This record gives sequence, C-alpha cells and structure tokens, in this order.
Amino acid sequence: IKKHGFGPLLFFLSLSFRTSLPAPMFARNTISVWSILKKCIGHELSKITMPIVFNEPLSFLQRITEYMEHTYLINRACALSDSIQRMQAVAAFAVSAVASQWERTGKPFNPLLGETYELIREEKGFRLVSEQVSHHPPVSAFHAESLVGDFVFHGSIYPKLKFWGKSVEAEPKGTITLELLKHNETYTWTNPTCCVHNIILGKLWIEQYGTMEIVNHSTGEKCVLNFKPCGMFGKELHTVEGYIQEKSKKKRCVIYGKWTECMWSVDPQIYETHKKSEKRGDNKKQKNGADNDDADNMPEIQETVSVVPGSVLLWRIDSRPPHSATMYNFTNFAMSLNELQPGMEAVISPTDCRFRPDIRHMENGNMDEASKDKERLEEKQRAARKERAKNNEEWSTRWFQMGTNPYTGSQDWIYSGGYFNRQYHDLPDIY
Repeated sequence: IKKHGFGPLLFFLSLSFRTSLPAPMFARNTISVWSILKKCIGHELSKITMPIVFNEPLSFLQRITEYMEHTYLINRACALSDSIQRMQAVAAFAVSAVASQWERTGKPFNPLLGETYELIREEKGFRLVSEQVSHHPPVSAFHAESLVGDFVFHGSIYPKLKFWGKSVEAEPKGTITLELLKHNETYTWTNPTCCVHNIILGKLWIEQYGTMEIVNHSTGEKCVLNFKPCGMFGKELHTVEGYIQEKSKKKRCVIYGKWTECMWSVDPQIYETHKKSEKRGDNKKQKNGADNDDADNMPEIQETVSVVPGSVLLWRIDSRPPHSATMYNFTNFAMSLNELQPGMEAVISPTDCRFRPDIRHMENGNMDEASKDKERLEEKQRAARKERAKNNEEWSTRWFQMGTNPYTGSQDWIYSGGYFNRQYHDLPDIY
C-alpha cells in the first residue's frame, strides 16, 4: 500500500473505524441564535460570522467527502456493460450523495483558505483529497479516484446560503463530474437545493428540491430527476421522481423513490399505468392543513415508498447507529471522518481538517474552547488576508488550479496532482 504515500506507517489505515464521537451534542440555545440571526434576513450567510451553536463538528470539506459513502454504486456502474444500466447506477449514486443530509440540521464549519482533507478507504476502493481554494466566494474543490484505476470523481462546490427568517436555504452551486475510465464515459450533474426549516422556533427539518440533470457526455443519454418540495400536506416530502432517456429523447426507464430511503427503476409504461390506477383510488384521504405563524409544521413522514410491481431496486440507505440522534444525526461513515488515528499526525498534511482545534474541541464537548478557537482562527484568517493585500500578494492554491471543465465548458478547479507524494513544504500556517 506504499502507493498511497504512507510507507511503514500504514498501521493506522485499519478497517476498524470509530462508531461514535467522544461526546454527545449540546443543547441549542435558541435565544442567543435569534439575537444574531434577526440581522441576517435575506443576506448570504457566508459573509456573516455565525455562532457555534449552529455547527456540527465537521468541516465542509469533510461533509462533501460523504458523497463517497456509497462508492459501491460507482463500482457497480464500472462493472455493467449496458449504458442505461450504468446510468441507473450513477443516478442512484447521485441521489445517495445527498442522503446523509437527512436530519443533519447542524452547519459544517466553513473551511479556512488553504485547509485540506484527505481520506483513503481501502475497503471502499478510493482515495480523496480536497482543498479550500477560495474564501470569498467560499469554494471547496475535491478529487477522488479509484484505487484500481476504474474511475475519477471530482468537482468544486460553492454553497450559497441564505437566511429567510424561518429557514436557511443552501444552493450547492458547482458541477460534479464522474469519469468511468474503462467505458470512456463522463457524467456531470449539480446537486439539488437543501432547505433547513424552523431555524428560530419549532422542530428543525430538512427538504431537498430542484431538478438534477445527469448527462452522459459520451452517449448523449440523460437522467432528469425532480426532487419534489414537500407540498401543502407533505405528500411529496423527500420524493424523487424522474426518467432516463436516450439521445433521441425516447424514455427508457422511470426512476423513483425517496432520497432518505431508496431508489427504484421501472419501465415507463408500467409506471404510468400504475400511477393512473393509483389516482382513481386516491380521493379518499384529505388532511386539514392549518397555517402557523410561529413555525413551519413538519409534515408527518411516511417513510415507505410505494413500490410499483416489476421495479428493480437501485439503492437503499444504510441504517444509522442507534445513538445517532445524540451525535448530530451522523451516519456511521460521518462518525469516522474526523478521527485522528495513531500515526496519522506524522503523515497527513498539516493543513488537514483533523488538526483544526475548534472542530476537535466541539466533538470533545468543550463548547467554550471551540467557540474561542473558532473566533481566533477567523481573526487569524482576516489578518493574513490584510497582510497579503498590504503586500499586493495573491493567494496561491496548492493542489488545485482553475481551469475549464472540458465537458461543460464552465470554469472549474482541476486537481493538479502530487498530494499523495507527501511533500508538504511551504504550506500556510492556518491553525
């Protein structure tokens, strides 16, 4: 395993990862939150210093690494010979990439400029590196690759956050690109918008909405997925529905399910016939909806997808650990992301998120120290920016360079290589 740049220190790359955090999460203080947030309505939150009460103990660089939790779906796509079946697996992967956000109402820490994160998971077959390449606007670039050379998965995300009084909306601007090298295929898409309701009062709940369009640039095939808003009576909460079409626009299959539960595929004609028969018998139940000025009532969750006969299961979410609710609703995968295993300190980059003291204090339950360190790091970053401006210096990224995505034609941050050579000299002192 020396190819990953660990040499003899591989003993910490075990297949055994922690299954809980060192301390449970804290109780939110809604009064202090409102005193700060009432000044923020309609503004972009990336430019406002937020209280630590909003956070979860992960950096956004670690949060986007959660895209890789269901890497087996990419491996499945690599193994399939039919392009429509490959698109089904890619679509399931794209939906699964947002599944960890279910009930994750804590905000990840904004990465500092120059912050990095790496993750090597032998059992899932990938390695990943990410870097915070811009502060205003905040842009996080990532690059993941198969350990056996099957795929490359990369992108740069600019999460545009806005506060609307009772909710926070996160629009994940930026293109995601997946290359299946054996098939010489490239897919691109953009994630849906995520909204956290009842920031001030009431029970926090999350919905995703918007259209995700996955394009196979090699075949011209396309998958269009509609993440539906919950609607007046919550009937559509978490629902995803769409289709895969050929280059000729002929629909080959319907994809449906919930991003919090599972995704299925079925023949379009069977789906339409089933939906018509469902509608005929669906005029019985009507709930009374009541407006509430204080909180956005979360609809009753009915986490059971009505499976159309003849459907094929594409993906099902893994169950979360039983103590997840007391640990920021983390998945098993998320629990391990900030783990600093013995021997890591001597090998990974000093700019890695695992060395951030504010995140480390928070996961250990030391909220006062976490808050102080968060303010100190933000002030240190501001001072460094002023110093560069005074000396007329430009910030230079280390592992990613601005370029053009050849498939979309848009500006993108491209991995320039070399991270896993472990030559970490002349790096910024950000912590």
